Amino acid sequence: MSVFERVRLHMPSLGGATGWINSEPLEPDDLRGHVVLVDFWTFTCINWLRQEPYVRAWSQAYRDDGLVVIGVHTPEFSFEHEIDRVRQATRKRGIDHPVAVDNDYEIWSAFDNHYWPALYFVDAGGVIRDHHFGEGRYEGSERVIQRLLGVERGLVEVQGDGVEAEADWDHLRSPETYLGYQRGERFASADRATLDAPHTYQLPEDLSLDHWALGGEWTVHGEHIALHQAAGSIAYRFHARDAHLVLSSRTPEPIPFRVALDGEPPGPSSGVDVDEDGNGLLRDGRLYQLVRQHEAVRDRTLEITFRDPGAEAFVFTFG
Repeated sequence: MSVFERVRLHMPSLGGATGWINSEPLEPDDLRGHVVLVDFWTFTCINWLRQEPYVRAWSQAYRDDGLVVIGVHTPEFSFEHEIDRVRQATRKRGIDHPVAVDNDYEIWSAFDNHYWPALYFVDAGGVIRDHHFGEGRYEGSERVIQRLLGVERGLVEVQGDGVEAEADWDHLRSPETYLGYQRGERFASADRATLDAPHTYQLPEDLSLDHWALGGEWTVHGEHIALHQAAGSIAYRFHARDAHLVLSSRTPEPIPFRVALDGEPPGPSSGVDVDEDGNGLLRDGRLYQLVRQHEAVRDRTLEITFRDPGAEAFVFTFG
């Protein structure tokens, strides 16, 4: 029995939403009689991206049985507050259930939530009966949905593609690494980071595992790093099948970039946002998959170089 079942906490108000996508504003009273799955997400989160195929499949498979999925988009980074970007991510991921835009963290706080992704399972009487934080437990979560709906049948088949594919957990060694100074660590350029002011950095000849460095003129801000001159680079030594980087841009024009693995084009180890020669284009603020190792996973050095200024980088994640 979960803590929610013991204390019978009711689903909080959704009135703090700053906007809605795919729906008019909803409140718990509007949802009585339905089993509700509340899904907290933010569109740059790799953990949510890998979970989303399951939530999308459950929404479609159990809709006629009375399930309503409510997505709550609570942004992690400043550019994720822009509702047009949230709409774009909603369309790109094929999300057709209601999404509450939670820019002020009002719904997040009402649920006392602390995680992306987070799932809350609400029964037809409005009582939160279970929860799950992070990826995984997919069979268990679907069985909770079935139990609350009073149905029993085979589980839906889910296959994530691209950035939605399940991580290679057996070979995932490198941790999520933020680049802004508020949460940044393991910075390995010879000069210490100069905070909130432009500085020219040099890439070291070698990097230790899970360390990163800069080349070119960058400003290290609290949330992100920002490139001021063309041909600026970021290097990271990692051990994982997949390497991702959350990027945004200060310019309206796309910014070409090139990715190298151990100094060479990635070839068949290119990620979905890079061709085999390592070429990519920064257009939208989102997560970019730079590498998916094609053969045996081993320590590699990734280097991404931006042809034009204006790039902003937030966090490396791995899978």
